[in-house]
Amino acid sequence: MFALGVSACSTEREAAKKRITPEYDKDGRLHLLKYDSKGNGTVDTWSYMDGARVLRIEIDKDGDGAIDRWEYYGPDRKLEKVGVSRGTAGKIDRLEYFKDGVVVRAEEDTDADGRPDKWETYAGARLASVAFDTTRRGVPDRRLTYGPTGTASMEIISPLDSQAKSGQ
Repeated sequence: MFALGVSACSTEREAAKKRITPEYDKDGRLHLLKYDSKGNGTVDTWSYMDGARVLRIEIDKDGDGAIDRWEYYGPDRKLEKVGVSRGTAGKIDRLEYFKDGVVVRAEEDTDADGRPDKWETYAGARLASVAFDTTRRGVPDRRLTYGPTGTASMEIISPLDSQAKSGQ
C-alpha cells in the first residue's frame, strides 16, 4: 500500500515538472520559469529569476489572460510585497507589504484612479488602523484606529496634518 502512495506522488511530481518551461539568458543563467499550474495547456504563472533566486512571480489566477497577483521577493529571498488586481484590467489596485512573512501594511486604490486612497496598518495579525482619502487629494483625511480589545475610534485629519505626515 505504501509503495502505491509513493508511486502516485512521484507520478504527480513528474507531471508537474512537464508543465514547467525554463528560459535562460545568453549566458545560460535562468531568468524565467513558465508554469501551467492547472495542467490545461495554458501558462498561468511566470517566475522571474536571477539564477536560482526568485525576484518576482506573476499569476493569472482566473485564466482570463490578465495578471491578478504579483509577488515580490527581496535579496533575502523573503516575500516583501504582494500586488493584487481585483478588476479585469490586470493592474495592481492593492499592495500588501510583508515583514517576516506577516502583512505589516497595505495600500489600496479603491476608485481606480491609479493612486492609493486607503491605507491599512497591522500590529501582528491584528488590523490596527485604516486611513481613507475621501477628498481625492492623495493623502488621508479620515482614520479608524482599532484597539487590541476591538474598540474603534475615528479621527478626522486636517489637510495640514496630512501634508506634514506625507512629506508635502
